[in-house]
Amino acid sequence: MAVNFPSIDPAQLHPVAGVTLGYAEANIRKPNRKDVLLVSLDEGATVAGVFTSNRFCAAPVTVCREHLAKVREGGKGIRALVVNTGNANAGTGEPGLAHARETCVELARLAGIAPEQVLPFSTGVILEPLPIDRLKAGLPAALACRAPARWYEAAQSIMTTDTLPKAASQQVTIDGHTVTLTGISKGAGMIKPNMATMLGFLACDAAVAQDVLDTLVKDVADRSFNCITIDGDTSTNDSFMLIATGKSSLPAVTSTGTPAYAALRDAVASLAQTLAQLIVRDGEGATKFMTVQVEGGANVSECRQVAYAIGHSPLVKTAFYASDPNLGRILAAIGYAGIADLDVAKIDLYLGDVHVATEGGRHPAYREEDGQRVMKESEITIRVMLGRGTAQATIWTCDLSHDYVSINADYRS
Repeated sequence: MAVNFPSIDPAQLHPVAGVTLGYAEANIRKPNRKDVLLVSLDEGATVAGVFTSNRFCAAPVTVCREHLAKVREGGKGIRALVVNTGNANAGTGEPGLAHARETCVELARLAGIAPEQVLPFSTGVILEPLPIDRLKAGLPAALACRAPARWYEAAQSIMTTDTLPKAASQQVTIDGHTVTLTGISKGAGMIKPNMATMLGFLACDAAVAQDVLDTLVKDVADRSFNCITIDGDTSTNDSFMLIATGKSSLPAVTSTGTPAYAALRDAVASLAQTLAQLIVRDGEGATKFMTVQVEGGANVSECRQVAYAIGHSPLVKTAFYASDPNLGRILAAIGYAGIADLDVAKIDLYLGDVHVATEGGRHPAYREEDGQRVMKESEITIRVMLGRGTAQATIWTCDLSHDYVSINADYRS
């Protein structure tokens, strides 16, 4: 039921030098499905990440933060990422932490690296013990089938309620040097920034200093995964990881103030936006892909406040599902977004090319049939002009259908 989801050709997903990927069917929750992913990195790669803001974060998130902190303190670099689907290992207390660490220890033993060089990730059902024995039993198979061109299988291996694997790839030229970027993501529900609820893994073959990569991953997340929402629920397991293998001929990017950094940032952000939008297009029960643009704000923060108020509103989202131009719901969301000194007389609201509201009320030329024409489309832009300044922000969201309720009511069955 995904909305205008692009066809993904596995052959068009470029291998990234310094990265190999393997998978296994470990029966974490259901049989006969890929549910363990292993990403191996050549020595010398740098890795950075951003994680969920949910205080009830999953055990793997805690362990990832610990291991990345050790890298920044001068420890050994990250050499492997391991992901399981079917079980979130969240709400599992000290046993969950022990299982996340045990996963790292076992993979380290098999791969001949140190446990702190492994980053673990989990996604799936919360409040259930991780079946650690099954996960560990699947690691040898994932190691054995590693190959550089397994990005599509990798995307399949991290799916939960996703209906389609999400992957994207591109090559760009920076200062005359080719840089390859490929990434995967997963997520279809429990999607809300910060981070947007999902897993995302993006690798490039540029060489990037650790402190620069730490800045880059946050910058990119704010331009992509932190700009999507499906249902307003922030997950316990959000993780977006950025890998730089250093295999490209591009000289190392060691400063955020260079043209090379700006070019790399834009390329990574572009690919991350594609991966983020694929999550929205495959939103649980989604039938419409909606872009919410807020312009004329005093600052970006208040533009995002308004955009998220619209994008999170169940009343707005269900109206779009029904193609019902009950557009007063959008005005209501703008009004409760939290801008205390908002002058509603300065606001203009557009639905696609239709001018809906102005000067605090309905536009004189607005006709409901024009609004309904736009709402019947599968891709819709909501544009709000606040009349307060020059700042702007854009988020991407989807409608809310009967199927969303059914999918989540039956999630554990």
